Order: sequence, then structure tokens, then C-alpha cells
Amino acid sequence: MPNVTIHCHAELNDFLPRDRQDTPFTVPWVDNGSIKNLIESVGVPHPEIGLLLVNNAAVDFTYLVQPGDQIEVSPSSGSSAGGAQPAVRLRPPLTTTRFILDTHLGRLAGYLRMLGFDTLYRNDFDDPELARLAHDQTRILLTRDIGLLKRSLVIYGYFVRATDPERQLREVAQRFNLAHAAASFERCMRCNGLVQRVDKAQIDHLLEPRTRQYYHVFHQCRECGQIYWQGSHFARMQAVIERVMQAKHDE
Repeated sequence: MPNVTIHCHAELNDFLPRDRQDTPFTVPWVDNGSIKNLIESVGVPHPEIGLLLVNNAAVDFTYLVQPGDQIEVSPSSGSSAGGAQPAVRLRPPLTTTRFILDTHLGRLAGYLRMLGFDTLYRNDFDDPELARLAHDQTRILLTRDIGLLKRSLVIYGYFVRATDPERQLREVAQRFNLAHAAASFERCMRCNGLVQRVDKAQIDHLLEPRTRQYYHVFHQCRECGQIYWQGSHFARMQAVIERVMQAKHDE
């Protein structure tokens, strides 16, 4: 039976069994099979892929694999196979950085909103709805579900490796270079609406007595009405931002 050879680079090895990591491996050739389907069949979801080389020539996801092909697969992060020819674009460039997150990433959704990024999240989204919204609204799908990331409707996506929410935020910030675009505390962490300064007199009746006594600068979500002020919770969130941004600066 004819074979093809695949070599996955850098973080794409996270999706492979140990004996296939950082080394070329062979798989059976399938007649009339696309390279997208072939690479996903070995475990790598297509949104994680940034460059495909076949016999050292760049191809897109529609390329039909031929017997004996030598395939190099590189991630979207920029770490690619040596000797690469000019890349064929695998997907249109993003003009805005917007996210949609699966049900397992609620804390990360709050953190991304804290940094000012448009982040869609509900804990009752099912997989078909997540894929459809990611596609229709041109959002980056962040997930811990590799199967969800392989859905054909998903164009932009990323498998979040870390399990700790702050580490997840650091990981996503580094992967998508968020530091330069962050606008901290401009979005509501609860509903994703935009936050604006509000006169204390307008919301005085909604405040707890100690909050009314000790704080005088307030912001309120335009959508859900959530009220924010610079109390101890603000200091904790500011500390998270500083740690994430400092980690990026130290690299």
C-alpha cells in the first residue's frame, strides 16, 4: 500500500503520540483525500496549522494528497519547517481580535473581558452553536476540546493547553500577541458589554453602605448595569494583568 510521510513541527506535536513527535512518520495514502482531512486524522486540528509544505512547496487545505508525498506541517505561531517557500494563505487574515470560548473556560472569558477583548461566552453553548458563531462572527474559538476545534465551520481557533485560568490567560496573550491591544477594564466581566463612567448620584441607591462611604469613582456596564469601583477586587485584577504582561515582557 502506498504511503505518505508527515512531519509536524513545534507545538503541533502536542497533538501526537510520543513516537510521532518531532520526527517524520508514515501513514497510508488515501485516494482522493485532502491534506486537511489527512492531518486531522492523525490528531492535529486545522485551526492550529499555519503552513503546509508538500515536497517543499506550499499548498492549501484543498490539496489532494498523492502517494509518496513528503508533508511538513507548521503551527500558526510562526515556528515553521526550514527551507519553506512563500506560504499559501490557509485562511483570510483577521482584522479584529474577538473570541468565543467553550463551557470549560469561564474564568478565562472573564480575564479576556478584563483586558478589554470582545469575548463571547455562555455555559450552555453546545458544540454546533459554538462552531457556527465562531464562523459567522469571525471569532477565534478557544477550547479544551480538540474535536470541537476540528469542526469544518471553525476557521480561527486554538486549543488551550493550560488548566489554571491565569496560566491560560498568559498562554492566550502570548499566542495572539494581546499585550499591544489590551484596553483593561473597558468591558464588563459579567456580560461583555462596554463599561462607562457614571456619576455616583445616579447609582447611589444601588450601593452598599460601606461602598457608598469609601468610594466615589464608579463605572457601569451599558448592557447589564453591573457597577464597578476600585476596591480590593480591582487591585486583585490589576495584579493579574501586571503578572501576565510582565511574563510577556520577560520573554
